[in-house]
Amino acid sequence: MNTDWWKGAVIYQIYPRSYQDSNNDGIGDIPGITSRLEHIANLGADAIWLSPIFTSPMKDMGYDVSDYCDIDPSFGTLADFDAMIEKAHALGLKVMIDQVISHSSNEHPFFQQSRMDKTNDKADWYVWADPNPDGSAPNNWQAIFGGIGWSWEPRRRQYYQHNFLAEQPDFNFHNPEVQQYHLDNMRFWLDRGVDGFRLDTVNFYFHDKLLRNDPANPKTDPEKGEWNPYHYLYHMFSKNQPENLVFLQRMRALLDEYDDRTLVGEVGEAHHPIEIMGQYTTDNRLHMAYSFEMLSYQFTPKHFRHQVEAFFEGAPNGWPCWAFSNHDVVRHASRWYKEGMDRNDLAKLAGALLLTQQGSICIYQGEEMGQLETNLEYSELTDPQGIRFWPEDKGRDGCRTPMTWSANETNGGFGNVKPWLPVKQPQLERSADTQVGVDGSVFETYREILKIRGESQALRTGATEYITSDEAILDFIRGGEIQCIFNLSDKAQSYTAKNGTVLISNQAEEHNGQFTLKTNGFVLLRLN
Repeated sequence: MNTDWWKGAVIYQIYPRSYQDSNNDGIGDIPGITSRLEHIANLGADAIWLSPIFTSPMKDMGYDVSDYCDIDPSFGTLADFDAMIEKAHALGLKVMIDQVISHSSNEHPFFQQSRMDKTNDKADWYVWADPNPDGSAPNNWQAIFGGIGWSWEPRRRQYYQHNFLAEQPDFNFHNPEVQQYHLDNMRFWLDRGVDGFRLDTVNFYFHDKLLRNDPANPKTDPEKGEWNPYHYLYHMFSKNQPENLVFLQRMRALLDEYDDRTLVGEVGEAHHPIEIMGQYTTDNRLHMAYSFEMLSYQFTPKHFRHQVEAFFEGAPNGWPCWAFSNHDVVRHASRWYKEGMDRNDLAKLAGALLLTQQGSICIYQGEEMGQLETNLEYSELTDPQGIRFWPEDKGRDGCRTPMTWSANETNGGFGNVKPWLPVKQPQLERSADTQVGVDGSVFETYREILKIRGESQALRTGATEYITSDEAILDFIRGGEIQCIFNLSDKAQSYTAKNGTVLISNQAEEHNGQFTLKTNGFVLLRLN
């Protein structure tokens, strides 16, 4: 038993629709995931996290749930899920699943009942509000996918709130019955053997009961404006409410009834995400939280240092979870690429940088091969965000295309029929079969660093001492034992390391402790 297995763990995120299609319907599924678990165990990850697999009409690819206690038929059955957990545990992998509880699908039976009138048993389970005297929406809250965050229901003569699509109505967490409903749903999966939850939009649960208008975003450039009206607002009242903290403690109390379980929350916030991460991981709330701060286009030593230092200064007893890519952002091997870079060297450096951070780590499927963002045409999109905001924002489909297992097989080995998103040549060139077991490949570099991390308590949980974070070099020491040096500039750099033994390096040459690090060069040393 290791009750703190999550602390410093490396979690491999699986996007189920795109991992492996086992029944040739073009959609990845749970039996497909089960058949590929050895790949993740061989890599050296500690756990897997599955994006939503619950019953859903798939208006937002499973982030619109209509049944929280069953598997969507496109992914398989509860029996398939049980078999996957059994195999994962046999391979030494923990299993975490996405919990999307701030909102449901509009096809959820409770919303269908709630929208009928103001007096039914579920009338207060969602966020309803009367119109203004002129019939307009109750306030200025915006939806992330565009437009006002309220939709009209003629039967109730009221608006309901939705932070995302109109098909994703927000639950009213001020209702204690709603809170208990979701705790009961989580218990259902805990009893099935799930080791933890990734909590989607964890800071969105509660809204301001007075429905006050959000103020204007002070960061908006009045000349340039914003591509999405959601970004014109500072979201003071539509999310980040203090009641959230009390409910997170109830969640934590539930998980504490079980052995070795964990909670990691996604903080979706543009203004003070690191502070919220710290607040949410102290005082018996979440075990871990992550934000989008390391999922941005910023790629400088000062940026990475600031995120880690700001977190631990604000929450010395909290714990972060860092990621460079996920299912919502452009893949980092494309996001940070600059003309003239070697893409494989960039991918290797990113892997080394991520896997040496103080905190727990999320790897997104395919990044262990240096997978790139897929360039899609408008006609190929399925993501409502991309469809709504094209071409200013191309949406999230480019990072969600199928895993490529074999460069010479149909659809890269994902399945034998046309997949839900296309497999293209740049992705085939980074297939697993071209890298697994190949010395010096991105995969084997990740695997080697994961082995180093797994065998080093200094890297898993040790404190970070920063030595240098200038315009080019990021140098820090973890746990007083492992020195980590990275060249994030577009020019070769000379740098003097401390006295130690090289554990792994790439694009780095040493002479008497003096290293020449080429662009995207790095070195990890065990100090003598």
